[in-house]
Amino acid sequence: MRNTMIQSCNECKGKGYRVKSYKICSACHGTGFRSTEDIKDHFKGVSNSARQRFDLEDSHEVPCEVCRGKGEVEVRETCPTCGGKGEVNICPSCGRMMKGRDEYCPECQKKEKVYILHPACTMDDLEVGSIYRGKITRVEKYGVFVSLNSHVWGLMRGLFPDYKVGDELFVRVSQVKPYKGEVDMIPASIKGPYEVIKLKKDLPRTRIADIDTKSLGKTVRIVGEVIQIQQTSGPTIFTVSDETGTTWAAAFDEPGIRVYPHIQIGHIVEVIGEVNQHTGKIQIESESIERLIGNEAAEARRLIDEAIDRRAEPERKDLLIESETLEKLRPKLVEAAKAIRRAVYDGRSILVRHHADADGICAGVAIEKAVLPLLRDLNPSTDAEWHYFKRAPSKAPFYELEDVVKDLSYALEDLERHGQKLPLLVLLDNGSTEEDILALMKAKIYDIEIVVVDHHYPGEVQDGRVEVDEYVDTHVNPYLVGGDSQITAGSLSVEIAKMINPEIAERILHLPGIAAVGDHANSPEAEAYIELAAERGYEREDLERIAACIDFEAFYLRFMNGRGIIDTILGLGSLDKHKKLVDALYREYERKVDTQLRAAIPNLKSTRLPNGILFNVLDVEKYSHRFTFPAPGKTCGFVHDYMVQKHGEDTPIITLAYGPDFGVIRATDAVNEKFGFNLNEIVWELAEEIPEAVIDGGGHECAGSLKYIEGLSKKVLSAFAEKVAALKG
Repeated sequence: MRNTMIQSCNECKGKGYRVKSYKICSACHGTGFRSTEDIKDHFKGVSNSARQRFDLEDSHEVPCEVCRGKGEVEVRETCPTCGGKGEVNICPSCGRMMKGRDEYCPECQKKEKVYILHPACTMDDLEVGSIYRGKITRVEKYGVFVSLNSHVWGLMRGLFPDYKVGDELFVRVSQVKPYKGEVDMIPASIKGPYEVIKLKKDLPRTRIADIDTKSLGKTVRIVGEVIQIQQTSGPTIFTVSDETGTTWAAAFDEPGIRVYPHIQIGHIVEVIGEVNQHTGKIQIESESIERLIGNEAAEARRLIDEAIDRRAEPERKDLLIESETLEKLRPKLVEAAKAIRRAVYDGRSILVRHHADADGICAGVAIEKAVLPLLRDLNPSTDAEWHYFKRAPSKAPFYELEDVVKDLSYALEDLERHGQKLPLLVLLDNGSTEEDILALMKAKIYDIEIVVVDHHYPGEVQDGRVEVDEYVDTHVNPYLVGGDSQITAGSLSVEIAKMINPEIAERILHLPGIAAVGDHANSPEAEAYIELAAERGYEREDLERIAACIDFEAFYLRFMNGRGIIDTILGLGSLDKHKKLVDALYREYERKVDTQLRAAIPNLKSTRLPNGILFNVLDVEKYSHRFTFPAPGKTCGFVHDYMVQKHGEDTPIITLAYGPDFGVIRATDAVNEKFGFNLNEIVWELAEEIPEAVIDGGGHECAGSLKYIEGLSKKVLSAFAEKVAALKG
């Protein structure tokens, strides 16, 4: 601590000279080139390695070896600041530059030095004759005991009637008896100015991965990034990560009071303390935690970033099924898995937003089951999985402004109140469409990292990118590689979850099958996932019942994630409760659907259009029960399924269920295959043709919604019907 501070000279940047001016190169006369004949003469008697810099066999001109082709050379002079040494001696007290090698400048040498012991310092760090600042901890008849830190104290012999416990004072160390563990002190009288110097324990850095049970009881020094801070009823727990691993530092003070309030999440810190065990996990009882700045902090952050990047890389990148589309999409799946793993190791919370249907919920639960075990391993607090992972359903099949307002409010509040990093936002079964852009743009203003895993039509793909990619960091969508919506978001999310945490793969193998039947996916991939679920004992009928129960329960959960209930329905908890709950919910589900259909079917208007399309129209606002299951969108789906069963899947059928300011559309695949029907394109055309209706909506090619101004309902719906009638095979 008291050594001289040798630094590189700022004037010459450590070179020892500075450039005074420039002059024309005498070798090439300012041209920058020389002929090979001149060079050959120059290189006579010179080693071959030096000659190889030039091709001397050519007869052309080559760059001048003296000025390196510049045509001029530097005129140098010795740096007056450092005298040509390239380094200067700085007084560690006042920062003045010194000419000699003294420890302090002449002015600071005149000041008395008062030392403060670092909490980790021991008796061995004391110097006889030096003055230290201490605190009286005990007063006896024969003297007073003075503590210099929690490890070092000594006795000041004599009568001191004016001293009392808690007083701070200056003492001079008169004798150190290490064999007895005793330190003798005398009062120190300081006249004139003095300088306080903090003595720091000179400990080598210990990497976190090297701390194990053999380190118990030892004092270590670690350098890392604070990724979490928990205020407990006892100590404050700092989770610290370096390039090799993660550990916890407990800082003790008064119960319930935050220790080191200046230390925030994201700071690079130095922790010195004793290694011990708590609840089976190794932690450090800190004696000091200091924030680092400058080169040491920058180097530590570089090493940590590189290490986190390596740890975040998924170990397994294989796919559950064989699929050309998924194989093309694999790099994006890996990228999404890595982004989520990196957020966990980087101490960022993860916010998962998903559509509130069977597909979206399967997607959200898959990511949840992959991330939570990693959070539990990384953090000693049992509340970590609740603080650092949130799963929230969205009623709309896109990221609504209402949702982003809530998410930003909570994120910014956590940042302000707790110093918590901004979260990673993961959007599942939404996030790809034009309707998502405004909410995504709003989140991106605050530099929130966004991962989207979706299978809705994202618009025109150009060079593998779509419009929302401007606001999204990682975008996974089958359309980006030539696929379509028949590979569900639930399936994609399970593939990602397996890469995040391979240990949970077996538990969630049936979720893609549930997502596929719940979203009526019709593709080789969907069939492969359904077969995969059959290997776990779930037949197609079981998957359909579970998907129906998920949709039914999601209606009543509304904005709650229903973690425990959803786990039971999906078979991720007690299998006995799973069977009982699914049976009970499915009976009620069928009763509710039957009631709704009995009201809707008699009032359904069906028309066979000249082009062969069976067009069904239902005023769902008048001819269905409101504010109960199924909602208008689901009611449209059930009515559509009824007509498909009646007329066959190969029949081109379009069903429109409308209300005052909305419409819900369902179509068979035959309409898309025979007529090229794409709901998104029709919505865009209507929005251009009737701008005063402020039309919005979309979704999949054969399923989605339409929103408009209530006063223009008749005009919009008539225009939609005309579009359907104008379709040509």
